[in-house]
Amino acid sequence: MERPQAHDSHEQADSERSLDAAERTAEAFEPGEEPAAPPAPGERAGRIARSTAFFSVATAASRIAGLVREIVAAGYFGVKGPMSAFTIAFQVPNLVRSLFADAAIQAAFVPVFTEQLEKGNKREAFRLASTLIFAVTLFLGALTALFVLAAPVLMPVFAPGFGPELEDLTVTLSQLLFPILIMLGTTGMVVGVLNSYDRFGAFAISPFFWNVAIVLVLVLLAPVFSEDHRIYAYAIGVLVGTAVQLVIPAFDLRNTPFRFTRNFDWRAPQVRRVLLLMLPVTISLGLINFNLVINSFFGTLVSDRAPAAIDKAFRIYMLPQGIFSVAVATVLFPTLARFAARGARDDLRNTMANGMRQIVLLLLPAMAAMLVLSEPMIRLVYERGEFDASQTDLVAVALFWFAFSLPFNGLFLLLTRTFFSLQQPWVPTAISGVNLVVTALAALALYGPFGVGGIVAATAIATAVSVVAQCVVLRDELGGLDLRRFADTTVRVTVAAAALAGVSYLLWDALDQALGRSLAGQAGSLGFALLAGAAVYVGTLRLLRVPELDQIVRLVRRR
Repeated sequence: MERPQAHDSHEQADSERSLDAAERTAEAFEPGEEPAAPPAPGERAGRIARSTAFFSVATAASRIAGLVREIVAAGYFGVKGPMSAFTIAFQVPNLVRSLFADAAIQAAFVPVFTEQLEKGNKREAFRLASTLIFAVTLFLGALTALFVLAAPVLMPVFAPGFGPELEDLTVTLSQLLFPILIMLGTTGMVVGVLNSYDRFGAFAISPFFWNVAIVLVLVLLAPVFSEDHRIYAYAIGVLVGTAVQLVIPAFDLRNTPFRFTRNFDWRAPQVRRVLLLMLPVTISLGLINFNLVINSFFGTLVSDRAPAAIDKAFRIYMLPQGIFSVAVATVLFPTLARFAARGARDDLRNTMANGMRQIVLLLLPAMAAMLVLSEPMIRLVYERGEFDASQTDLVAVALFWFAFSLPFNGLFLLLTRTFFSLQQPWVPTAISGVNLVVTALAALALYGPFGVGGIVAATAIATAVSVVAQCVVLRDELGGLDLRRFADTTVRVTVAAAALAGVSYLLWDALDQALGRSLAGQAGSLGFALLAGAAVYVGTLRLLRVPELDQIVRLVRRR
């Protein structure tokens, strides 16, 4: 049923005010200087809106490049044993990265660094960043050496279902990949500085070149190795790509006031604050990333193809996740940190609530499309070379169940960043612990009867539980979350997403029979189905008068 026009206008005005408050806050100025006069109404693009748009476009490009990387890798390796060995060998260093490297460092560092800039303490802020860059590099270097030596004992724990040959391959690949920790840790610090100055461009485009570098190295080196050792070309590509990913944001530092100093102050209270914040942040983010390791752990007990199949589905799942929710959460994080530092709880709550509604608006249709078109998506993207029809069926099952967690994971990411901006990281840490336990117990119960689908469904269940817990805590902390309005938007968006799903599937089915299963036929049937579904989705949103859609329309017109 359509709502009264007056009430819809009131909701739209509220959306504009919350978005405009974030835009005004994001207009950067040097610490110690007065803010510039607000621009004329016709010129107000808004830095948050501009940054989110650019970040989304750049992230979309990097996700597409990542998809190309996965397509190339699937053509070389399929989802056979060596690819599963690589998956686990990469996930374990990636888990350690989440504990000690880029994401954990950023989440603990940005609020403290931003607070110093807000107070005009530029010199102390620069000394803090320089000290931590040096300390992180030294620590991760030592940690990398330790893990390389311990890999023969450590890695078999994560692959209990592998035979001796795949186990040895997993160990060797992990030893080759562990050095990415050092580069990722330094990247995390550099990106933290850039984000504090509202510079997101280099951070947004560097994953694109990470993927491009991996593909180039894989294509060039694969012929050099024998078929049994070709997977090493992929690992070398990851090392090269990670180096490229560090160089790009490091070069962009010259566009900020930040200057590296060798005057380190290990005993500074700000250094201690960052390290104390890192402890719960590290645990929280580490527990989140344990979910992927749990998936692979139980996957090895299903078959030697299951870990790679889950990973391949995860790459498709991360396309909308990375384009939309990661962009929204990353761009809003410094703004949320500023509001928290100023004690502006109303502005913080309104900005976060608007971000939640935008995530639902963008991710529910992606979930609907995956639920009805998971098999043709996987067939079009992967089925060639070593990747056959039986592997398509396996990966499509994983993608179907991943789809249910899509909106929940987007909300989880934004709400976690909100806790970090409030410098209350122990709350998401405890919730992440619950998430891990629920994931493990659900996977243990479901992997036997349901195989890959049961393992992935466990992740969706745990993420939904975690989002509910985060909302309960934040509602008390912020004096409400405007959940009534969030629920109203979610209902309307769900109706529109259901229309998208129905139109997309029916049109795909008709075109699939008419055009056949050639590459062009598959691309045509799936592409037209998704475009038609998107058009129906937008049209339904307009009929239902969803005010958040108008924000996106205004943004597109500005650009």
